[in-house]
Amino acid sequence: MGDLTGKKIAFLLTDGFEDSELTSPWTAVVQSGASATLVSPAEGQVEGKNGHVQAVDLASSGAVADDFDALVLPGGVVNADHLRLDEAAVAFTRDFFAHHKPVAVICHGGWILTDADVLQGRTVTSYPSLKTDLRNAGATWVDEEVVVDQGLVTSRTPADLPAFNAKLIEEVAEGAHAGQTT
Repeated sequence: MGDLTGKKIAFLLTDGFEDSELTSPWTAVVQSGASATLVSPAEGQVEGKNGHVQAVDLASSGAVADDFDALVLPGGVVNADHLRLDEAAVAFTRDFFAHHKPVAVICHGGWILTDADVLQGRTVTSYPSLKTDLRNAGATWVDEEVVVDQGLVTSRTPADLPAFNAKLIEEVAEGAHAGQTT
């Protein structure tokens, strides 16, 4: 894949996430040399819908995009629905776009992008039930395994994780993307 030595990746999520959509990209970036940080509105720990428990490293209220090289947004309906209600999480997400940093989103994770108002003119994919929401937020939605649009990586489901992880690492290795804007 790519060398991410020295890169810092934020994973933003809360309870109810899709377990593999955290664990698989987390492992991929760490094995590529990056450090990973779990950011959440919750403190203590978060639990995935299939029982994976992981410690929270940083509260979203204290998270700053400048401290990271990229953002990963795992899916899971409950996770995505609750996360988009946290104003600090939405602002944190928006700031990655404002600073032209890579953002990787899978499954229902894309819901927060509608609240962050960063989809106008972008091409994305997601779990199919988000199609209308993402289109209403200004995106062009396509049904593809993985879509890359100026540093924004999107995928549909856990079945797409190998392609998602590869593009996540590629985009982080490339660094800032001038077209990655709010």
